[in-house]
Amino acid sequence: MNARPLRLSTTKADFEALFQQRLHWSADTDAAIEQRVADILADVKARGDAAVLDYTARFDGLQAATMADLELHQADFKAAFDGLPEAQKRALQDAAARIRSYHEAQKKACGESWQYRDADGSLLGQTVTPLDRAGIYVPGGKAAYPSSLLMNAIPAHVAGVGEIIMVVPTPVRGSVATGGAAGGKTAARGERNELVLAAAYVAGVSRAFTIGGAQAVAAMAYGTATVPRVDKITGPGNAYVAAAKRRVFGTVGIDMIAGPSEILVLADGSTPPDWVAMDLFSQAEHDELAQSILLCPDAAYIDAVQAAIDKLLPEMPRREIIAASLNGRGALIHTRSMQEACAISNRIAPEHLEVSSKAPHQWEPLLIHAGAIFLGAYTSESLGDYCAGPNHVLPTSGTARFSSPLGVYDFQKRSSLIEVSEAGAQTLGQTASVLAHGEGLQAHARAAEMRMRGNKA
Repeated sequence: MNARPLRLSTTKADFEALFQQRLHWSADTDAAIEQRVADILADVKARGDAAVLDYTARFDGLQAATMADLELHQADFKAAFDGLPEAQKRALQDAAARIRSYHEAQKKACGESWQYRDADGSLLGQTVTPLDRAGIYVPGGKAAYPSSLLMNAIPAHVAGVGEIIMVVPTPVRGSVATGGAAGGKTAARGERNELVLAAAYVAGVSRAFTIGGAQAVAAMAYGTATVPRVDKITGPGNAYVAAAKRRVFGTVGIDMIAGPSEILVLADGSTPPDWVAMDLFSQAEHDELAQSILLCPDAAYIDAVQAAIDKLLPEMPRREIIAASLNGRGALIHTRSMQEACAISNRIAPEHLEVSSKAPHQWEPLLIHAGAIFLGAYTSESLGDYCAGPNHVLPTSGTARFSSPLGVYDFQKRSSLIEVSEAGAQTLGQTASVLAHGEGLQAHARAAEMRMRGNKA
C-alpha cells in the first residue's frame, strides 16, 4: 500500500490549477439525507419523546419503554470514573485542568462586562451573561471522543451556563436499523463508553441521554417532555447530525457546521522528517476526506518526508484510511520561500497549522487565517487535540477566514447598556432627530425631541 500525496511546486505553470483542484471539497448536502432529517425533525417536534424512542429503536437498536430508560445520571458518571485505570483518571483530570485554566483566562480577556460614562454623564457599556442551558452532542457510533466532551462542556461550565445537557448514542452492535416503534419494557443495553461517561463526571455535565442522530438534535432544539430545550447545540456528528444542526439554527444557536479535518505543516526543513510525516498521518487517519498538506521551500526535505511516509505507513493500524486521505487530498508543496509558504497558508486558512521551524515566532506574525497555530517542532497538533488547553473545536474548509475556535464566548451573550443623562439627551436628541426625520420616521424623532429642554410636549 502506497501513500503518495500530490507533489506541487509554486514555480510550475500548472501550480494554480492543480492547487485549487486539490483544495476543492464539496460541501453540497445529499438531498436524501436532507429530506430524511427534515422528516425526523418535524416528527420529534410533533410527537416529542415517542418519536425519539421510535428512532432510537430503529437506528440504534436500543429498545426502551420510556425516556427515563435512556437517561444517564450523576451516579453513572461517578461509577464510570471510579472504574477507570489510574492512568486514565489522571489523564482526564490533567487534560480537564489545562482546558479549564485556558478558558478561565479567555473569559477574563473577552468575557467580562464593562461600562463607562461619557463627558455628558451618560453610561454606556456591555453586560455579558451566560446561556441558561447548552446541549452537547458527543459521537458514540463508530467512535467515541471523551476529549470532545471536555472541549465542549468545560468552556460552557466556565462561561457559567446553568445546565449542560449531553446526548450520546449507544447503539447495540450488530443491530439492523429497520425497526419501528420500541416495544420493550426496559432499555436494551447499548455500547456505553466508560471513558466518555467519566469525562462527563470530570467536566460537570448536568444530565445525559443515550440518544443520537437527528432525533437527538431535534429533542434538544425543540424540547420534549423529558429532554429540556437548550439554547445552543455544540459538538460534532455525522452527516445527519450536521444537517439537523443546520436546520434548527435560528430556533437554537449552533457552534458550526464542520467539514473534514485538516492539517497544514509549514516547515523550514529543521524538524525530523518522521515527526512531520506522523503529523500528516494524525489528521489523515480521521477520514478518507481529511486533508494533510506540507509547505516547504526545501525540495530535499520534501523528499525526506515522502520517504518517512513510505517507511511509517505500514506500521499504522489505520493505514488504509491514511493512504486514501493522502492520495486523494494530500499535497507536498515546494515553495520559493517561507514567506510564500505563509501567504499560501493564509489562502488555505487551515483548521490546524503547524509552524515546524527553528524560529516559529519569525513567521507567526505573517499567519492571519488559521483555526489554531502550533508553534515549533515540539508542538504536535495531537497535543492540542487532547490536553494543551486551547479548544480543539476549530473552523474547517477555509472558514477560519471569518470564524473562530469554540470558546467561552460561544456560551455567552452580550447586551448593550445605555443610560442617557439629561445633558446627554440634549446633544444626542438633536442628532437622533435629524437622522430620524431624514429616514421619514417621525415618531423616532419626536421621542428624542420630547426629552430636550424647552421642547413642548
